[in-house]
Amino acid sequence: MAPSTPPREGSDQFPPHQQQQAYSAPNGQDGWAQTPPPQQPKRKKQSNVLGLIALIAAVIGFIFACIPGALIIGWILLPIAFILALVSLFLQDKSKWMGITALILSIVGTIVGAVVFLTVVSNAFDESFGSGDTTVSGPSEDAGSDTDQDAGAEAADNGASGDEGTRENPYPIGSTIENDDWRVVVNSVTPNATDAVLSENEFNEPPADGSQYMLVNYSATYLGDNADGEMPAFVTVEYVTADGTTVNSFDNVVVAPEAIDTTSTLYTDGTATGNAVFEVTADTADQGVLAITPGMLGDKVFVATK
Repeated sequence: MAPSTPPREGSDQFPPHQQQQAYSAPNGQDGWAQTPPPQQPKRKKQSNVLGLIALIAAVIGFIFACIPGALIIGWILLPIAFILALVSLFLQDKSKWMGITALILSIVGTIVGAVVFLTVVSNAFDESFGSGDTTVSGPSEDAGSDTDQDAGAEAADNGASGDEGTRENPYPIGSTIENDDWRVVVNSVTPNATDAVLSENEFNEPPADGSQYMLVNYSATYLGDNADGEMPAFVTVEYVTADGTTVNSFDNVVVAPEAIDTTSTLYTDGTATGNAVFEVTADTADQGVLAITPGMLGDKVFVATK
């Protein structure tokens, strides 16, 4: 048999890109074998300059977004970083990690900037439209009963245990709570006024089992200068139980004896005085405190119930 001959150049037997190599067949005849083409080395990804610029802008923008006085710089840099980061991710053969990092930083920075901005606006609103700092003065000598005065003295003696006016150390009954708009005084507290409430109106329903009606008598005086006046409804009086649960006077639909009128408009130095009724647990009625807020934006302070 004639020895095999290599394919001619341009022959269809082997693709042009395949190399041919002679070999000896097991039967002693020469043959030809084809070898695979050499593998091309992987090209290393080049640095992504655009991604680097986006990352730098995102870092600087994030920092300024956390500074209330320099928010505007953060708002300028963060959107720029976001756009550059997106573009850098579509560049071929370029590193992507810087663009991804810049994209995340720009999004998080925008959220942080929004929170800081809302905080600044809220503080500015409070300063501009707030009722001013709330001050509290002790009860007058003739305010309240002897029991109330003893309770107030006891609360004052416990002042070292915490700031006065807190739940743990409330102000005594008869204290004057005042800011630029309102003056509030709790005149008296009657822990068990169930009989008085039920006899006030035939439609008043008895309290739930284990509960009783409490009467809180207080005065609200308008001190502001609004020509249209303000309603005492802006003054909030709540009862807070010993376990921290808030009870409002509107939680029950009963008519209080000598109820305070909170819907009539008061003008400068006008005063409304009357009772608010709360349904409280009988066993712990005297263990809670009153939460007083003199106006919508006033500071909340706490007053004892005994």
